[in-house]
Formats: sequence, structure tokens, C-alpha cells
Amino acid sequence: MRPAIALFCVCAFFAPPLAADEEENDSDLPEWAENHVEPFRARVGNWVDNTSRNIDSFFGGDQSSSVDNGSYLRLGQEIDWMEGDGTSSDISVRYRIDLPTTEERLRLIIESDPEESQGTLADQGSGRLYNDQRDRRTSTLGLSWLERRDKRDNWSNRIGAGVRLRLPLDPYVRFTSERLWDIGEGPWQLESYNRLSWFNNSGYSARTQWDIGRPLSENRHLRFTTTVQWREEEDTLEYSEVAQLNQRLNSRSALRYSAIAIGESVSNPRMTNYYLQTRYRRDIHKGILFADVIPELHFQREVSHDPRWAMTLRLEMYFQRDIKRDYFHF
Repeated sequence: MRPAIALFCVCAFFAPPLAADEEENDSDLPEWAENHVEPFRARVGNWVDNTSRNIDSFFGGDQSSSVDNGSYLRLGQEIDWMEGDGTSSDISVRYRIDLPTTEERLRLIIESDPEESQGTLADQGSGRLYNDQRDRRTSTLGLSWLERRDKRDNWSNRIGAGVRLRLPLDPYVRFTSERLWDIGEGPWQLESYNRLSWFNNSGYSARTQWDIGRPLSENRHLRFTTTVQWREEEDTLEYSEVAQLNQRLNSRSALRYSAIAIGESVSNPRMTNYYLQTRYRRDIHKGILFADVIPELHFQREVSHDPRWAMTLRLEMYFQRDIKRDYFHF
């Protein structure tokens, strides 16, 4: 499998954009598959949207039928392989029920995957644990108070409180603050994301992320991200540095090249993992069905920094009434 991964990395790096006539076709599925996928997607997407709007109208008001609603359901199938560890597979379900009219600034949110449950920076940085295999008991129900501030002009703050839906019930409180600066007159931007939270069963956690980036062209974006995280249950300070180049190949395909370093501890700082990653993402069908191929080369401290290959194959299907084509947020 190692030669196949290496070949993919080389081919992916030099892959040219697809021809214009292929871009115009919004699906890779054969006609018989489209005939099965589309009705199923429409039924489930409408059900997700109608359910969230009905709940919203009960708590909020008549405007629930006309405002934008960010509710979604995502089904995923993932296969992971790590040299020396073998192969594992997982089916994931992720959802978010957004109730925007509950109050003008106070919003009721139900979600399956709170940020605090996403594991260590080693898990998060790779993207290979993007699914919900970390903890399937992480659904939360809470209220979030939003400030009406543009993060380009002021710090935009959000305060949330609620309960993690598992037994015993796990109350939480969360504070989040964001800011975005334009650096001089050039194209560089600096963004800051900060979160402090408390869960009754797992204690306090804190996270700060600083992201500086700029577009290199219409289809390329360069980013450098520094993240520091501390969780009371781990009692270890973690940090990561990421250099990332995002490239949109065409309207339906994108590539991400990343070089990542992860470390821990303050009293005895040490780097625990270095790795290179290429992520290819393809819109297989009309903005609802996506495929990811993610080859990686790791140099982990626990194995004396000997190179280890890894590969993730992922298939995801999104259910929303309004289709949103979202690749790499650039």
C-alpha cells in the first residue's frame, strides 16, 4: 500500500484542473444511482429542515419559516489505515439543530459534536478523526447568547450554557471570543479564536488559535495556524503549528497540502509528532455527496520518528433543504 500512497501524493500535487465540460457536469454518479439518491436526499433534507423549523416556531415565533436555518444531518463512512496499526472503519452520524428565532440574540442549539469532545490536538490536527468515533455520547442541548458585533471591528463574543445529553447529565458553560484583523494594506489577515469552557464531568478546558493567511491567487490560499490547548482531564498543555496551502482545482474538487508539528508540556516541552498530509476532496454529486482521500506521512516520537504511512478514505452525505457547497473554507 505504501507505493500506492506515494504515487497518489505525486499525482495529486501535479494534478491539473479538470476540463470545462467536466466542471459543468455536477455529478459523477450514473443515472440509476442519481435516481435513487436524489429522492432520498430530498426527503431527509426536508425532514431535517421542517423538524428544526417546527421546534423553532414553538420556542421562537412566526419568522421561523423564512429565516436562514443552519440545521443539518451528516452521514459518513470512513476507512483508516496506519502502518503498524492496521485498518479500521467507522460509520458516523453528525447533526446540528439550529433554532435562530428563539430570541434575537439568545439561540437554542442542539448538536452532536461539541468542540470539547474532539480529543487531543494530535487527533484534531490530522483530520483523520474528523468523524465522530471519538465519543458517541457527546450530544448537547444548550442556549447561546450572541453579540451583534462584526469581528472585523470588535471582539465578537458568545456565551453558552446547557447540558451534555448522557447519564449522568453533564452541565456545561462556554465562553467564545473571535477577532479578525487586516494587516496593513496588503492581503494578509490575522484571525483569533479563543474558547474557555467547563463541563461538570470533565472539568475546565481552554483553547486559543491564531491563524494568519492570504490568497496567493484566485484558486490558492496560504495559511499558518498556531493552536494551544489545555484540558483539565489531561492536565497537559498541547500546541501545534500548521502550514497549509489550499488549492481549488475546479468547481467540484480541491486539494489541501499541510505540514504539521504537534508538541506538549510546558515544564518539559517536546514535539510528539511531525507529519505531511495531502487531502483531496471531491463533490461527487451536486453538493450533497463528498469523497475525501487523505494520505499522510508521520514521524512520531513514540516510534523514534521512524516514518509511518497513513491513509484515510471518507464518504459523506449531507442533508439540508438548501444545498451548500463547502470545501475548505477559503
